[in-house]
Amino acid sequence: MAKAKLKEYSRDTMPATRILAAQAFSRAAGAPLVHGNSIRLLKDASENYPAWLDAIYSAEKSIHFENYIIRNDKIGQRFADAFIAKANEGVRVRILYDWMGALTETSGSFWQRLRDGGVDVRCFNPPRFDSPLGWVSRLHRKSLCVDNRIAFISGLCIGQMWVGYPERKIPPWRDTGVEVRGPIIADMIQAFSHAWAEAGPELPASELPDRDSIPIAGSVDLRVLGSIAATAGLYRLEQLIAVLAQKTLWLTDAYFVGSTSYVQALRGAAMDGVDVRLLVPGSSGDLTFLRPISRAGYRPLLEAGVRVFEWNGSMLHAKTAVADGRWARVGSSNLNMASWLGNWELDVGIEDLEFAHEMERMYLHDLENATEIVLVEKNRVRPVSVSTPSGSEYAYSSRGGGGMSGGGSASRLTASAIRVSNTVGAAITSRLVLGAAEAKIMMFGGITLLALAALASLQPLLLVVPFAVIAAWIGLSLLIKANHLRKIGQNRRASDKINDRIEPSMGRGEMPRETSHNPQHESSDSPHELVDEPLHELPHAQANEPTEELLDKLPHEPIPEPLPKRPPKPPRGAATEP
Repeated sequence: MAKAKLKEYSRDTMPATRILAAQAFSRAAGAPLVHGNSIRLLKDASENYPAWLDAIYSAEKSIHFENYIIRNDKIGQRFADAFIAKANEGVRVRILYDWMGALTETSGSFWQRLRDGGVDVRCFNPPRFDSPLGWVSRLHRKSLCVDNRIAFISGLCIGQMWVGYPERKIPPWRDTGVEVRGPIIADMIQAFSHAWAEAGPELPASELPDRDSIPIAGSVDLRVLGSIAATAGLYRLEQLIAVLAQKTLWLTDAYFVGSTSYVQALRGAAMDGVDVRLLVPGSSGDLTFLRPISRAGYRPLLEAGVRVFEWNGSMLHAKTAVADGRWARVGSSNLNMASWLGNWELDVGIEDLEFAHEMERMYLHDLENATEIVLVEKNRVRPVSVSTPSGSEYAYSSRGGGGMSGGGSASRLTASAIRVSNTVGAAITSRLVLGAAEAKIMMFGGITLLALAALASLQPLLLVVPFAVIAAWIGLSLLIKANHLRKIGQNRRASDKINDRIEPSMGRGEMPRETSHNPQHESSDSPHELVDEPLHELPHAQANEPTEELLDKLPHEPIPEPLPKRPPKPPRGAATEP
């Protein structure tokens, strides 16, 4: 009955341009569009955390939770208590956290308490000796799935800063998430299972639902953008959205460091008349000397007509996009190469007019607490106006700002460092046209390189020793991996020899008594019928040479277990028909 309410999506009834766009989005992102879902927009921790806890406490079968940071503070303990309580009730609770995200935020006793309480806890990608650079890829996702019934995708981690510190008059971090129901949850659990398998045995196939097994919950079209390191699916999709946008493209990002091609896509859209806006954190969290470096990255966008706004609150951590009042994205991915290529991310793409309009209203409300950055005399990048200590209003729309407090300085410092490296690289290779705004970045990069050169001249061991250690580490890791691959190749060849000697014997002798009377068992189209027969009962093996003796003549290295296979990707279009 529920499926009868699902609207018909036929190529004959959809406009040709809509068909092409849907096809392009699916191919670029590697994610099919799933129909029949419901979605609810959740703003900040005040709406996200209570919804998460309500879903956790309502769980009856399973809880799958993955997050980059789970802090050992009041908020973290509150969630830990909920997970342990449900595990004690017999619910399967699985938590996947990132090693780097928990390195300085969470103690080992926190995870041990969860394990002692019956929670299955895994750590994603801890450092390994045989993979010196493997730590670059991080699990940056923030998702929760409960009972194949309700799920959440957001940019929120677990920590007190998302709630704020009222006693210190520090407001909560600004962030965005969504609650979804419907067949799309099958895709979310598939995405979780892929990351879960990276840290240990994969999920049982019986716990991976099909879309058809989950009831329809609404009429919203969604696609799960479950990015895996080095696949760049979301990167292709973001550029495609920028190219196809016709009226508006409003972006919110915590650590924006756009690539050359993406910045050019935004510039092209703005110069073509699209209202392109970018909302980023304020510079108050940066070190003072890095403020011009951060803002210099806006110059190419501002020159093309892109409007850039800086948030005036404690920290803007949301990662969202909305285009043409029709398409939207919410999730964990930042607009930088670390998210596009290095990390495991999870976002949801929404194609729904009502939800997109709700996102636009929220965006306009956020701009009331933001300051617009513009190009002024001498082509410098500056705010429209700067508030005074007395709290005067900002020039943007004559609407109030608000106090700024530090937040996210480490990540903002990283973003600024990437801008410096990009600019210095462009200056050396002469592949990009640089302007006056980049002069400060080039000066900073030049001073840094000269300082390193002086250090190398005065104290060469400070640079030589770390380089030698890193080179030796990488060299040893390559030898370990080469030896591992060589053993795998030898074992596979040994396995092939066994098959080559056994399979001919099955064809020359007569069939076992249990199957010789059935003509179907004589056909080569059903070899699976012979697998259950014991090898020692094969006539040829008995008459000539026992199978055990064949095995004794082969190398005695153990045959490894086959590499774990990820669950097959659900067929595109499944559960889309009424």
